[in-house]
Amino acid sequence: MINLTLIITIVLVVVGLIILFIVISFFNVWLRAWLAGAYVGFTDLVAMRLRQVPYGMVVDARITAKKAGIDIPIDDIEAHFLAGGHVIQTIQALIAARKAGIELDWDRACAIDLATKGSGKSVVEAVRTSVDPKVIDCPNPATGRTTIDGVAKDGIQVKVRARVTVRTNLDRFVGGAKEDTIIARVGEGIVTTIGSAATYKTVLESPDSISKVVLQRGLDVGTAFEILSIDIADVDVGENVGAQLQEAQAEANKNMAQAEAEIRRAAAVALEQEMIARVAEMKAKVVEAEAQVPLALAEAFRSGSLGVMDYYRMENVKSDTQMRTNIAKADGV
Repeated sequence: MINLTLIITIVLVVVGLIILFIVISFFNVWLRAWLAGAYVGFTDLVAMRLRQVPYGMVVDARITAKKAGIDIPIDDIEAHFLAGGHVIQTIQALIAARKAGIELDWDRACAIDLATKGSGKSVVEAVRTSVDPKVIDCPNPATGRTTIDGVAKDGIQVKVRARVTVRTNLDRFVGGAKEDTIIARVGEGIVTTIGSAATYKTVLESPDSISKVVLQRGLDVGTAFEILSIDIADVDVGENVGAQLQEAQAEANKNMAQAEAEIRRAAAVALEQEMIARVAEMKAKVVEAEAQVPLALAEAFRSGSLGVMDYYRMENVKSDTQMRTNIAKADGV
């Protein structure tokens, strides 16, 4: 009986020590939340500890929200942390939106925070941009380009640098396109506007016409921003692209003409060589025919068709013809 009582006493002491340890471990956080009017139960603190959730940070976030007049259940804050969100930044963004009179609830703030994860942005920046518009350089200097280049109808290149003032649209932030899309659309609009100008002088005389035309195209549709203004910061005249294209076309035409002429020359050379070969062939036939003459004469002597006197008369005729030919050549000289 004594042993049983001793065992029960020891168990009670151990349980008491455990409870005392738990109370001591969480008392500071519990007391801070209770004094701030953002009560959190011991069971909630123990449960967060078992789930490896930094309960101190979660309780501080709840206290911050409560002091700003926003009551967020501790379970919702813990759920956002377990989802990979930034609890403190989300609370700060919610408070900033409330102070600025912007409608933003906890679920929307959590969605924006998770949407900005890994993008280098934050939900606080999104809310701040909604209150205080930001300026985006177009093109983005980080890409290595400093101007947007377009060519007017007269072939003159125009270089433009623009600045786009945007404000965050919190309702479209989740799923909406970000800054790169705004820059791309504005750049496309500027190039199109310059290309539709009759001459580069028109662009230089009224650069604000570019911003007006581009702004009317509704480039912020489907994006996380609302475009407030597009300002043309700088306009420069570039190269005469039209003249360069004409020069390149003329060079290409010259090369084509030279190639065609070379083809004709090669064909003429081939034809000349063919004619030379044919002349040589004809001369060979003449030589062959002349070689048959002595054979024919011999055959005529043997057959009696040609006598000696006939042969001498033929030779005289040939000599007389040769003499007349030489005389004619001498008179011609």
